[in-house]
Amino acid sequence: MKVAIVILNWNGKSLLEQFLPSIINYSSNEAAIYIADNASTDDSVIFVKNNFPSVHILQNKENGGYAKGYNDALKNLTEDLYVLLNSDVEVTENWLSPIIKAFQNNPKLVAAQPKILDYKDKSHFEYAGAAGGFIDKLGYPYCRGRIFNTTEKDTGQFNDNHPIFWASGACLIVKSSSFWESGALDETYFTHQEEIDLCWRMKANGSEIYCIGSSKVYHIGGATLSASNPKKTFYNFRNSLLTLLKNHKGSSVWVLLFIRLILDGIAGVQFIFQGKIKHCLAIIHAHFSFYRLLPFYLKKRKVHASTIKYYAIKSIVWNYFILKKRTFNNNY
Repeated sequence: MKVAIVILNWNGKSLLEQFLPSIINYSSNEAAIYIADNASTDDSVIFVKNNFPSVHILQNKENGGYAKGYNDALKNLTEDLYVLLNSDVEVTENWLSPIIKAFQNNPKLVAAQPKILDYKDKSHFEYAGAAGGFIDKLGYPYCRGRIFNTTEKDTGQFNDNHPIFWASGACLIVKSSSFWESGALDETYFTHQEEIDLCWRMKANGSEIYCIGSSKVYHIGGATLSASNPKKTFYNFRNSLLTLLKNHKGSSVWVLLFIRLILDGIAGVQFIFQGKIKHCLAIIHAHFSFYRLLPFYLKKRKVHASTIKYYAIKSIVWNYFILKKRTFNNNY
């Protein structure tokens, strides 16, 4: 099984300098390593060429974000597995072997992720993926080991190989054939939650997605777009709405979207009380962007909407804020 590790880069010389050595040291025997450069204006590509000649460069013509960046970079690769790896991830020794083995042993497996721990606090899970992702009925994402801003300490509670609904784009391992057969990443998203949309489409075909608990990596998170940036708020709220509309079949989706309008409005009010006016405006902007995209996504809905049950919890918002269930296992 041939494996391609593809690291998307945009003006990320310092991150490549910090993390690329560990990737080469712990992965080069099992995978070809590529840098997919999103039209960087710094000298990161020259840096890689001069210091890591074994790493292949895939040069994109523009900065199309995560989705288009990876779509453009992957189209000419021939490997069986793609590892979509963020540039701010430190991998560990033998991290890749159990993941490759899982794909070899399970023909239904189309996507996976390792445990993703916080680089700044390695005893705890990291926000972007933790030990595998899920969404509730309203489309709000959460993870084993992370619900909203609460991250759990890693005590080995998620060391198993466990079925999940979505694997994190911070370290997404996906079967190349399934990636293209499912329609690849939705480029309208630009960044954030496009992996949830992709995984939903792959799950609709009866495929399986797992977190491989015997593998772990450490992720900084927010190195490209921090949580303090209103753009992150915009993409998270808008793209979550797009994913729900695009993939949830049935007229009840309109009820769910109306409830989301109310709950997102409450989130906006919270931002105002926290003094984060720009984040409140980002939510408003996200909804108006969603409404502008409605005609386009209604057409996509006709192609991609499925009847699979995508949620285990009706409202993670209710469980977390009202019932005070702050850890993953408490929600089941």
